[in-house]
Amino acid sequence: MSKKLFIPGPIDVSEDVLEKMATPVISHRSKEASELQKSITEKAKKLFYTDNEILLSTSSGTGLMEGSIRCCTAKRAAVFSCGSFGDRWHKMGITNGVPTDLFKVELGQAIEPEMVDKVLATGKYDLITVTHNETSTGIRNPIEDIGQILKKYDDVVYCVDTVSSAGGIKIPVDEIGIDICITSVQKAIGLPPGMSLCTFSEKSRKRAEKVPNRGVYFDLLSMYEYIKKKNYQYPSTPSLSHMFALNYQLEKILEEGLENRFKRHEDMAKIVRNWAEEHFEIFTDKNHLSNTLTVVKNTQNIDVSNLNEELQKRGYLIANGYGELKDKTFRISHMGDYTENDIRDLLKNIDDILGFQLKIVSFINM
Repeated sequence: MSKKLFIPGPIDVSEDVLEKMATPVISHRSKEASELQKSITEKAKKLFYTDNEILLSTSSGTGLMEGSIRCCTAKRAAVFSCGSFGDRWHKMGITNGVPTDLFKVELGQAIEPEMVDKVLATGKYDLITVTHNETSTGIRNPIEDIGQILKKYDDVVYCVDTVSSAGGIKIPVDEIGIDICITSVQKAIGLPPGMSLCTFSEKSRKRAEKVPNRGVYFDLLSMYEYIKKKNYQYPSTPSLSHMFALNYQLEKILEEGLENRFKRHEDMAKIVRNWAEEHFEIFTDKNHLSNTLTVVKNTQNIDVSNLNEELQKRGYLIANGYGELKDKTFRISHMGDYTENDIRDLLKNIDDILGFQLKIVSFINM
C-alpha cells in the first residue's frame, strides 16, 4: 500500500513528475543536455529571486552544504545552529579540516541577529552558515534580519540551508544578500531524492579562488567554471532523469505562481497549527514558525510509534520527534504539492485514531 508522506522529506511526488523521470536518457555532453540544464537554471533563478548562478548537484543537500563550508572558508567559519541540522554543518567543517566554531541556541528557539552580530564583530570569521528551516524543531530562522547584519561585514560569505523551505517559503536571495543558498529537491520542491542545487554569488566565487583544498566532487568553483566554459554541462555525470523531472516541476511551480504557492503552504501550516493548539501544543517559538513543517509537543503523552502504525494502515505517515526530542514531539510536514484537503484528511484520521484517548485526557485535565 502506498502512503501519503507527511514527514520532513521525502514527500509524495505527483504522477506526472514521476513520469518525467522515465524520459529516455540522453548524452550528458550533448547540446540537448546543455539546453536542459540551462532551462533549469533560468527557472531556479526565478524561484530564488536571484541573478546569481545556479549550481546543480547529483547529491542530497548535504553535499552542497559540505562544499560551501570547505570551498568558501579562507579564515574561519561560524556555524549558527538551532538543532540537529545546524550541528551537522559544524561537523562537516571540522571533518574537512576547516577551522569552525559552533554557536547554538536552545531547541525550539531561533538564531537572533544580535547573536550573529556579536560573533562577527570579533573579526575572526569570513563565512557563516544558518539553517533557514530546522526540521528537528520547526524553527524558521530570521534569515532576512540576519542578512541586514551581514551588510556590515563585506568579507563574510553568507551560506543558508533552505533544504526544507525552498519551494514552500519565499526566499529572495539577492534582496537578503545570501551568497550560497542550498536546497534539495525531495521536500517542498516535490521530486524524488537525489538532487540538490544552490545559488553561487560573485563573492563566493572570489573567495573559493583563494581556497586551495576544495576537494573534487563538491568543488563549487570547479562546477561554476565548468558550466561557464562548457555551456551548462558539469564536470561529473549528473542524474539526467532528475533533471528532466526538475525542469518540468519548476515549470509547474512557476505556472501555479510563486506567491500562490507560498500562500498555499502558509494556509496548510495554519490548519496544522490550529489543530495542534487544540489537542496538544506547538513546540516551537511562535514568533518563528515554519510554513512547511510543524513540530507538535506531545503534551498528551501519546505513543507516537503506535499512532504511526495505525496511520500507515490508512495510508498515511507522519514523523516522530528527532534526536533527543523523540516521543517528546512529533512532526507533520505540509509542503510540496499537497493541498488543504490533504492536510484535513490526515488530521481527521489522527483525530479518529486518538479521539477517545484525547477526550479522556482532556476530561481528566479539566
